[in-house]
Amino acid sequence: MVRMRGMSETKRSVRLTHFSMLRSYRAADLLTLGNAAAGTAAIFAIMSYLETPDRWRVYLALGLLPLALVLDIADGRVSRWQKQHSLFGAELDSLADIVSFGAAPAALAYALGMRGGWDVAILLFFVACGVSRLARYNVSAAEIAAAGEKVKYFEGTPIPSSLFLILILGACFHWYRVGEALPLGAVRIAGLEWHPFSSMYLLSGAAMISKTLRIPKL
Repeated sequence: MVRMRGMSETKRSVRLTHFSMLRSYRAADLLTLGNAAAGTAAIFAIMSYLETPDRWRVYLALGLLPLALVLDIADGRVSRWQKQHSLFGAELDSLADIVSFGAAPAALAYALGMRGGWDVAILLFFVACGVSRLARYNVSAAEIAAAGEKVKYFEGTPIPSSLFLILILGACFHWYRVGEALPLGAVRIAGLEWHPFSSMYLLSGAAMISKTLRIPKL
């Protein structure tokens, strides 16, 4: 009888953890989804540029990422205003950020000329650093919250800092310094092409996973 009771309690606890997806969304979560949608749309826009090289497609992709940042900031403010913080919202925010500030900037770099073998390796490193940085932040924030404290600083640069790379790419595109005309040219190392200009993605990725670089959280 004791064993049956234990199984019943286990089933009951499982039921309690189940939640309806639609009912779980709050206003802040919808803004977070808007962030992810803007980042995804930027990827679609730059993909369409590779097929139909209209300049407006690149400008659209470049413009969607600042919009993603606005939505990312707004969801945090709405969440604090409504005092509705949840693990679901935190995880949703991280997933949206990796799309808009990790995958999308890497896709733009590739489309605008950083397509050499070493360039691709650097872009993959950049995205991997972004994923790792968000995972570390989530774990650290959970540990700090469990201790009854608040997160006072970021370890490493926040992933939205990748918008500085987008700003630089936008300037290069505006002045027709993309593709074969990328600044610093191209070299071949071990048979693979490398554009030294892609080093800014390497540095950005390293800064995101840095343990010693601490950025105060406003």
